[in-house]
Amino acid sequence: MAREKRPGCPHNFKAGAMNALIRVSSVISNGPVILNLDCDMYANDGDAIREALCFLLDEKREHEIAFVQHPQRFDNICKNDLYANSYLVVNQVELAGIGSYDAALYCGTGCFHRRESLSGAKYPKDYRNINEAKNNDNRSVDELEKASKVLASCSYEKNTHWGKEMGLVYGCAAEDVVTGLTIQCRGWKSMYFKPNKPAFLGVAPVTLDIALVQMKRWSEGMFQIFLSKYCPFIYGHGKIKFGAQMGYCNYLLWAPLSLPTLFYVIVPPLCLGHGISLFPKVSSLWFIPFAYVFVAQNAYSICEALSCGHKLKSWWNLQRMLIIRRTTAFFFGFVDCIVKQMGLSQTAFAITAKMVTEDVMERYEQEMMEFGSSSVMFTIVATLAMLNLFSLIGGFIDIIFLDFGALGNLMCQIILCGLMVLVNVPIYEALFIRKDKGCMPFSVMFKSMFLASLACLLPYV
Repeated sequence: MAREKRPGCPHNFKAGAMNALIRVSSVISNGPVILNLDCDMYANDGDAIREALCFLLDEKREHEIAFVQHPQRFDNICKNDLYANSYLVVNQVELAGIGSYDAALYCGTGCFHRRESLSGAKYPKDYRNINEAKNNDNRSVDELEKASKVLASCSYEKNTHWGKEMGLVYGCAAEDVVTGLTIQCRGWKSMYFKPNKPAFLGVAPVTLDIALVQMKRWSEGMFQIFLSKYCPFIYGHGKIKFGAQMGYCNYLLWAPLSLPTLFYVIVPPLCLGHGISLFPKVSSLWFIPFAYVFVAQNAYSICEALSCGHKLKSWWNLQRMLIIRRTTAFFFGFVDCIVKQMGLSQTAFAITAKMVTEDVMERYEQEMMEFGSSSVMFTIVATLAMLNLFSLIGGFIDIIFLDFGALGNLMCQIILCGLMVLVNVPIYEALFIRKDKGCMPFSVMFKSMFLASLACLLPYV
């Protein structure tokens, strides 16, 4: 089905397309269950439909399940998950945890919906048994086609509840998450189901640029929900459990996570380069809490990742991607969301391209990070990598030749900068060693070295 689009009539991106499909399918089949899949995903398990119906038809739950969400899984993840696209910890721990509150997140794909829950019905007030929802329409094919065209027209939703109380919610780049929240706040429950065999498989981004564009859209859309009337602590108060509200905010607050991350990758190296101590001496008792938090957090992270199926190298790649995402995609998502809240721009939907050339795929399979463009995000990544490298070298030079006694005071910052340098080794390779088409362009290298040098020398100017 192709819905009508015209200039001057907002089509509301993916949410608008979904709502048009919901209306048209209600005329053609009126099936009580709707499967939502992205165009780049396919079915991998023939039992998925039967398993979903087991939840939706469960009489012990009084048919209160609005949708059954499967985790997003991909068939093109490289050996060590270079871009952290497998989301093993997210799927097995975080989303499963939120699902235990009967408030599984709607992720926009791989989801079986009860039609009436998507049509604005409240539970149990407007509940109707699935077996009662039948299509008794005896109209001819031509009549059905004519009726469908009306439902798919660009003007049909004018002065209706579609996009507000019916269908997917409009006005947000994360239309899936906010739609799931509104359904749950109408009294419905949702189920997160992760079978051993993936029910559906899709295609993950194979270049860093595409991966960051996708994360920017997600973080921006979810932070937009937090700042809107749909904030779980306000909209969900008394409607969903407090644990579910906290679980939602674990994702809705991705964007502002960029601010403390930027602080930790910029301020400590700058202070190290100028001999300024930010943490207690190693010999001080006050050093113990800092050391404990650092060791405990990373030890827990490693154990969690290994238990979910990661290898040590894929965990290390995940740490690199967390830093890159937070300092680029999340930061731009945060800025864009604030600008939109001030009314200075409109919501846009950035489509994630998945088609790449053969040489890009070869580098991906060899686990070589793909740059190759002069993206401002790559400039930030390279600048932060160079800043930490310059500061680490400068700090060691000062300690060795000027004041060796300062080593104890600056040990924490040396460790932080050293780890940043280690995790950014692929960035240095792309800047100075690699000569393929996926390396950092010269313009990015020049700008990053200039900006990092300027930041290091600024106090002397």
